Amino acid sequence: MSSNDVIFTFSIDDGHPSDMRVAEILERHGLDATFFIPVRNREGQPVLDKHALRQLASRFEIGSHTCDHCFLKNVDVAESHYQITEGKKQLEDLLGAPIEGFCYPGGKYRKSDAAMVQSAGFRYARTTMNLCFDSGDNPYEMPTTFQFYPHERSVYLRNFTRGGHWGQRREALRLALQKKDWIDRLHALFRHACDQGGVFHLWAHSNDIDALQAWDKLDAFLAEVASSVPPQGRVNNGRLAAISF
Repeated sequence: MSSNDVIFTFSIDDGHPSDMRVAEILERHGLDATFFIPVRNREGQPVLDKHALRQLASRFEIGSHTCDHCFLKNVDVAESHYQITEGKKQLEDLLGAPIEGFCYPGGKYRKSDAAMVQSAGFRYARTTMNLCFDSGDNPYEMPTTFQFYPHERSVYLRNFTRGGHWGQRREALRLALQKKDWIDRLHALFRHACDQGGVFHLWAHSNDIDALQAWDKLDAFLAEVASSVPPQGRVNNGRLAAISF
């Protein structure tokens, strides 16, 4: 298979104001993405204001990230239901458009939460399981390939162990553990996806990119994506879900 067979998708979590800088880089390279936005962030991080959110929504897919950036696994069923449904409603009221995608904050959720996401009318949901070169087998538990962050090797091992689907993820784990530098890991996994075909799903927090001063690294990687993946293979998360399930 060749890079003509690879699908690239990118998702950005938490709705930090620096998401607008990510959007500028994406537009410059002709790439699509999904931004998962909470209405508020109970951890104290700033969230895009209404004007910026509407501006972002005019160019990219917006998904829900609960109402208050709530780790669903840590709250009772009633609170989980509120966070799932109210986050969707408030974004839809603000943007005047359906919100079809959902992302579990921190990847912390129960099977019952995934069922509530489906019942609330979402079409798909994204997790934080990594090291996958496909879109999974459940539209409400879609995995990722790589987080744009310098994780220690132990994080990959822990995520691999807990996430299951070990057969499909083994090669990605091998490639990740081979590289000491996290950007080298990113490029190695992307090259593998281009060579073998499948899905490369990158995700990030824009405030992490700020803290790491890694904007040039992101720009360089997205330039590589744009030169390697034809336009029909550059999709947002919603489009990936539509063609996968």
